[in-house]
Amino acid sequence: MAKISDEPRTHLYSDAYLRNFSAQVFMHFGVPQADAEQAADVLAKSDLRGIDSHGVARLHTYFEMLELGRINPKPIIKVVREKASVASVDGDNGLGLVVGPKANEIAMDKAEQHGSGWVSVCNTNHFGIAGYYPLKALERDLIGWAMTNTTKLVAPLWGAERMLGTNPIAIAFPGYKEPPIVIDMATSAVAYGKIEIALRKKEPVPKGWIVDKHGRETTNPQDMIDGGAQLPLGSEREMGGHKGYGLASMVDILCCVLSGANWGPFAPPFALRQEIPARSVGKGIGHFFGAMQIDGFIDKDEFKKQIDDWIHVFRNTKPAPGTNGPLIPGDPEREAEAIRSREGIPLLKPVVDDLLDISKRTGVPFQNRRAFREKLQ
Repeated sequence: MAKISDEPRTHLYSDAYLRNFSAQVFMHFGVPQADAEQAADVLAKSDLRGIDSHGVARLHTYFEMLELGRINPKPIIKVVREKASVASVDGDNGLGLVVGPKANEIAMDKAEQHGSGWVSVCNTNHFGIAGYYPLKALERDLIGWAMTNTTKLVAPLWGAERMLGTNPIAIAFPGYKEPPIVIDMATSAVAYGKIEIALRKKEPVPKGWIVDKHGRETTNPQDMIDGGAQLPLGSEREMGGHKGYGLASMVDILCCVLSGANWGPFAPPFALRQEIPARSVGKGIGHFFGAMQIDGFIDKDEFKKQIDDWIHVFRNTKPAPGTNGPLIPGDPEREAEAIRSREGIPLLKPVVDDLLDISKRTGVPFQNRRAFREKLQ
């Protein structure tokens, strides 16, 4: 999905306004109020942290899926198997934005009781940004993990067809006085949204991002759309593509094989117009959550102070030519959240149009000019 800065015209909306609109839309389809507010919170966090592709820009897809009965608005989320610190959860085809937070809560509760908690989830769907979940763990002074598989877009190393999703991984570590370290990354070479941007601008993409339908390296984004695939993180073997492929495989197995979800090319699509797999090998897509109690390893404050020191050392790295030096993982999202909390969330006109369409079809009010101000770039 496009980043806001890649478009010439945006409107700024308050977080509270978008959050309320999203919750009202979910409730229109019978999602209980508490669940609707939880789902809206995940979308809002995506927008606040500058990850525009996973915020209200996704709301129209949720709307379509709920309208067609493809998502259960009132799931009965069950622990189907567990031991002290581990569990498998069936999400009953509920909103991933609801199933994910509830499964993450189970992992955190187990961590506080047993030192660590690990939960694999099946029968669910898109759960928003992976980073949302370890951020919740930070609120409880835990180290948090989150992963999910996604619809196939990525070819395995030396493969010529889509077999894996972008399969993101997120983990967060609390600091003492410094902000936390938050790592949230896809296991593909690039986010799919960047390919969409290049396609819209009719520009080539860098080598190593994609292959065409024959598995040949290409820089034409249309080749990827027309049956090609994205490459794993690192792209080719010489550039470390086997590492990205390995990470994506790990996510697929922890999220799906372990829980009974659809793995690899059998992951069901979230968007209506995407290819439907020929067969199913499980239930829905899968997630995996982890939480760890710090003081089971080291004194909690000592750990946090060491994290602060780690941050200071890396911030003082000699910068490479033409740069300001290394960022700490999570810096761009944290800075975006500070700005957007103060100034508002910028939405592209096509996103506003989608929200207006939802409003027209549900009766939930949405103002086209409910902006702090119109922003011209």
